[in-house]
Amino acid sequence: MFPLRDNIPSRRKPVMVWVLVGLNIVVFLFTLGLSPAGEALFFHLHGVVPARFIHPEWAEWRGYPDGGLLSFGTYMFLHGGWMHLVANMWTLWIFGDNVEDVMGPLRFLLFYILCGLCALLMHVVTSPESTVPVVGASGAIAGVMGAYFFLYPHARVLTLVPLFIIPFFFEIPAVFYLLLWFVTQVFSGLSDGGGAGVAWWAHIGGFVAGMLLLRFFRDEPRP
Repeated sequence: MFPLRDNIPSRRKPVMVWVLVGLNIVVFLFTLGLSPAGEALFFHLHGVVPARFIHPEWAEWRGYPDGGLLSFGTYMFLHGGWMHLVANMWTLWIFGDNVEDVMGPLRFLLFYILCGLCALLMHVVTSPESTVPVVGASGAIAGVMGAYFFLYPHARVLTLVPLFIIPFFFEIPAVFYLLLWFVTQVFSGLSDGGGAGVAWWAHIGGFVAGMLLLRFFRDEPRP
């Protein structure tokens, strides 16, 4: 199930969404120029490895440098492949412009970063022993989706649903699409156990954070 577009036009240019998409693309293109070993090192240093912070003695033994708190922000701009990047940026493009509309660019940026941090916290709490770097903007974007869930429940999302090799297109109410997406993340998180390499609980944490933080970042005078 993949969203193609929604039917809510943005009243203003989504400047911060453009900036975030651009930064993610630039960082991804930079990582393409690294060797496999260089990319792995870059991801371990600038992605977040939960065990690095939960078990500092292990991190020291493995050769991680001291500190590393900057990675709590940089992890949101790293992606493991073209599909990872495109799926995240497309979702941000669809839902982010309307959320930025009611917050303004700077409020939206702070909201986005806080949702990403909440998503990361959820991942670390649920996978404290993980030695795999968590990377990607999906936790922060899940927060944007959580805000959209409350802001535009009656919007409609044109959705691609591939059944076997046949693509079907449905216009789904946003409240149903996002609720189904959230339930899918919960089910996957409960049943996966980390085997799929997807930070399901980060998505869940980001989505819930977006719903809770919306009231503090919505700029009421903006229609």
